Amino acid sequence: MTKKKNTILSLLTILLVSLLLTLGNCLPAVAETNHITAQELELGDELATQAFAATDQGDFATAEKYWTEIIERFPTNAGAWSNRGNSRVSQNKLEAALTDYNQAIKLAPNVTDPYLNRGTALEGLGKWQEAIADYNHVLELDPQDAMAYNNRGNAKTGLGKWQEAIADYQKATQIAPNFAFARANYALAMYEIGKKEQAEREMRNIVRKYPRFADMRAALTATYWVGGKKGEAESNWVAAYGLDTRYKDINWVRNIRRWPPSLVAALDRFLNLD
Repeated sequence: MTKKKNTILSLLTILLVSLLLTLGNCLPAVAETNHITAQELELGDELATQAFAATDQGDFATAEKYWTEIIERFPTNAGAWSNRGNSRVSQNKLEAALTDYNQAIKLAPNVTDPYLNRGTALEGLGKWQEAIADYNHVLELDPQDAMAYNNRGNAKTGLGKWQEAIADYQKATQIAPNFAFARANYALAMYEIGKKEQAEREMRNIVRKYPRFADMRAALTATYWVGGKKGEAESNWVAAYGLDTRYKDINWVRNIRRWPPSLVAALDRFLNLD
């Protein structure tokens, strides 16, 4: 599978919660009821460490194998199910991931992370309303969950509800002022509804604080180009492409990163020197 297909969701949506109910936090309680030995717990933690290491290296298939082994040893560990779902999402195995998230939710119905992660998989399948329902449930459990607001905004853009998405992004940044992804999503949505000067100003502010933020560098490239600022566009493109070459693939930007249509068109004009 190519690297491009490994990540099928919006960059700002696929912030999968990988540390949900890690073995060290929940297995002791399981051990008390299921008579799991200290040696088995130690092995479980070792497998989890290897799974996270594989994930960090982008080897999601190997990570999935480790999580499967953990699930076979500790089938009531909700974190293992959710984390295997994450590794499957990263391989575009969305339906299989949903099965894992459903099991995690069954085992830990009052924990928010499986709902967040299931929402990202549902977005990948274009099931916007179902994803929104999951994010709504997260907010019922925790009204101050900034990620849920951000992700719900992303799902609403899938329905073309840009104003509602903007409200969600604003709420996310109110809760977590340093949530750069939510700020970026807000800027992109503002551009889509025609508030281009305000959007460009927000993009510049983000880049000033996070100069290696490829998404905003690429967005500035697009806005500067259609605005006639050729030099600024080229300068930001050098930075954006040096940080993440995927922005040269307009289909990836449109369908996986899920930029708004107007900004996709602007970047396409730049890439074709129009």
